[in-house]
Amino acid sequence: MSTFKIVAISGSLRKKSTNTAALHTARELAPAGVEIEIAEIGDLPLYNEDLRVDGSYPAPVKRFLDLCLTADAFLIACPEYNYGLTPALKNALDWASRPPIKPFTYKAVGIFGVSGGAAGTARAQAHLRGVLVGLDAYAVNQPQVMIGAGHTKFDADGKFVDQAGRDFIKQHLEALVKLAKQLKA
Repeated sequence: MSTFKIVAISGSLRKKSTNTAALHTARELAPAGVEIEIAEIGDLPLYNEDLRVDGSYPAPVKRFLDLCLTADAFLIACPEYNYGLTPALKNALDWASRPPIKPFTYKAVGIFGVSGGAAGTARAQAHLRGVLVGLDAYAVNQPQVMIGAGHTKFDADGKFVDQAGRDFIKQHLEALVKLAKQLKA
């Protein structure tokens, strides 16, 4: 039996990001046979087609795209900045949208987010769903995972301790794997 691989992307670049910490929680909660690898996006240059020389990508972009090409599905931790996506996340997705390499095409994408506010990351997730249409990717619709008051849901070591949130992440991962397998069939 081969391993099902999810490439995870955190839209936050902070070292102590609650969104990145939640991705580590997703790793713990992944169903049997599922591997989650977190992609680094902090070193990607701002998207600029002029940086592709003779069809080659800058080294950090190539590394990111090569990892994305190994994915059976994607999981995005989507913080919300000013009611929208973070620039780092949008930049990574812009690099992944350009031909000839388009690793999100016909792939399932799970989305969740952690924020300090009560609404979780609802507006950013709605924005992200629109971007995924442009990538020809398929977002998991239910359950939606929007973790509000994030600063109260992690212990001093950065571990996600909210049981209801952990349950939602686990259910979301199960739905992601199911959707990805349906798309592949």
